[in-house]
Amino acid sequence: MGQPIEHPLVKSIAGFPQIIEVKKLGHERVNFGGIWHSDTTYFEQPPMGTMLLSKEAPSYGGDTLLANQVLAHQALSDTMQRLLAGLKGISSSAKADVSKTREDRIASDGRVDARKDYESEHPVVRTHPETGRKALYVNVAHTVRFGRMTEDESAPLLHYLYQHQVRPEFTCRFAWQPGSLAFWDNRCVQHNPVNDYHGFRRVMHRITLAGDTPR
Repeated sequence: MGQPIEHPLVKSIAGFPQIIEVKKLGHERVNFGGIWHSDTTYFEQPPMGTMLLSKEAPSYGGDTLLANQVLAHQALSDTMQRLLAGLKGISSSAKADVSKTREDRIASDGRVDARKDYESEHPVVRTHPETGRKALYVNVAHTVRFGRMTEDESAPLLHYLYQHQVRPEFTCRFAWQPGSLAFWDNRCVQHNPVNDYHGFRRVMHRITLAGDTPR
């Protein structure tokens, strides 16, 4: 399916350098990556896909929402599509809202060789290398601004896109059971793990697969 790659911030499980534990323990209140995003878009070559295997699921809750970014792009007006076609987005690993979701895991499983910030520039609308379809490629977790624009100048349009790209008609919901495996395409899908199971454990094994340079 692809070439597994290591996570830049979280240590792998013993003996398997490309697998990390994505977990929330019973006493924790914040879940890892609990915000709409596509994985590690701050890489020059973000991952093609993510595979998540459920090892422990809570007795209720803990579903993962997924949003189709091809449909999100198609639903935009022709004028908006033309405007976005020429824009680049700056992605950073250090945005505050997503950094808060990592604090527990970085404290327990953080890599000692992790950089403080990873940053890359990608098209706001990328073309899928296999299907040729166009997909929105910004996300509230990592996109900080548009290229050659300030954060303040970028904020109004980005805010609109963040709301638009996760409209209910673009989304589906995956309910986990122990042993469930989900595999999604990071090039055209965003995901958001729902944090609604306080007091219960949720443990996943995650593999991300190497991708190409967005175009």
